[in-house]
Amino acid sequence: MSQKRTIFTKILSWYKRFQISNSPQMNLVWGFFLYTLVGFLLLCIPLFHKNSVGALDNLFISTSAISTTGLVTVDIYESYNFFGQFIIMTLIQIGGIGYMTLTTYYLLFTTQKITRWHNNIIDAEFTMPKTIKIKDFIKSVIVFTLAMEIIGTICFYIAFTNTGMESLKAVWFSIFHSVSTFCTAGFGLFSDSFESYSDNTFINTIISVLAIAGSLGFIVITDIWYRIRRKSKKISFTTKIVIYGFILLLFIGTALVYFTEPIVQNSDARFTESFFQAMTAMTTVGFNTISTGNLSMPILTFVVFLMYIGASPSGTAGGLKITTLTAMLSVLKSRLFGQKRISFLNRTIPFERLYVATSTFILYTITIFFFTFLLTYSEPFEFEKILFEVASSLGTVGLSTGITGELSAVGKFLVIILMFVGRVGVLTFGFALLERKTKTEMNIVEDDLAT
Repeated sequence: MSQKRTIFTKILSWYKRFQISNSPQMNLVWGFFLYTLVGFLLLCIPLFHKNSVGALDNLFISTSAISTTGLVTVDIYESYNFFGQFIIMTLIQIGGIGYMTLTTYYLLFTTQKITRWHNNIIDAEFTMPKTIKIKDFIKSVIVFTLAMEIIGTICFYIAFTNTGMESLKAVWFSIFHSVSTFCTAGFGLFSDSFESYSDNTFINTIISVLAIAGSLGFIVITDIWYRIRRKSKKISFTTKIVIYGFILLLFIGTALVYFTEPIVQNSDARFTESFFQAMTAMTTVGFNTISTGNLSMPILTFVVFLMYIGASPSGTAGGLKITTLTAMLSVLKSRLFGQKRISFLNRTIPFERLYVATSTFILYTITIFFFTFLLTYSEPFEFEKILFEVASSLGTVGLSTGITGELSAVGKFLVIILMFVGRVGVLTFGFALLERKTKTEMNIVEDDLAT
């Protein structure tokens, strides 16, 4: 027994040294990779299956859950029993609020201290304004998450029982869908997502409120909480940009679907369905109340754009982020008007933030193009469906035109990589792969480049 304990201690000691020796970005990648691996191994246990599930499909589901994407290659309810579904929900929860958030909260709860190492990783995982303290941020993440998921569970239970669902089943369905919705994971226990409830205003409202609350981001929530408690005199610039941008894009998306999408024209729930499709793409929650594969080409294209943008940084949603889009528009505006300073809404944006935004924009766009290119080789589907799948995977959205389950083994593996990179963040993943701890000075010669 003592020998086993010694071996375990040595492994734990080695892993701690390994963590400290790596950059914060690499630690994030390894952390999410280990959780994905553990989830995969657990889901491979036949005891947790209703029907046999292949190893690649288990890996796909584990990655989709930890990345809070929601793309699935098998029916979750028909393939996994309660324990398998519980494992998936746990992975969703870890992926939704960030595994380092849980660790850091535990440290705060037990010791009231955060090490510099934890600070660095939290900074890498969440891009935060300097006005927000990490301790307050971590606490607000945990408290707000639990509060919203409990409220969501209660509301879902009322809604499901009102539709005639058996009470015990309604309890589990409510818990699972509340966690999945707030974490914008898009995992559902219904085979048709929420298409059967497209005209149920109560259920549509629950999903919308939870998804928007999660996707707006913990920065926004912490900022508003600061303002309510008078810890700050005004709402931060980041929060204003996120809220303004989100409302504008959501309004445009809803209007486009409402006025131009043939599927909803004769529906009794026309506005609800229009709002939901725009909301689900913007928040990257991934549920749908009408068949995504049947959307017209213009709307399908705009949904790709919404998935590409996503919502807020430091939230549960994926995508490029509204703040990154704002920074890029600011660069364009300043260049077109010949302004020396890059600003937005009369606020100058620091060059440090612009460098990050520009790098993210370029890398994110290249990733979408490159993986679309690869999937056109491995898959026989139309280009627009492949592009949609790639945008949904990297944006951790979970919407699909119906091709996910029909992907080849190569296609599934490529989507697994996309989902993982989307959750970690393209820039963080790039840093983890390319950044060296020992940076050497290089002989750099200044030269000109025509643009």
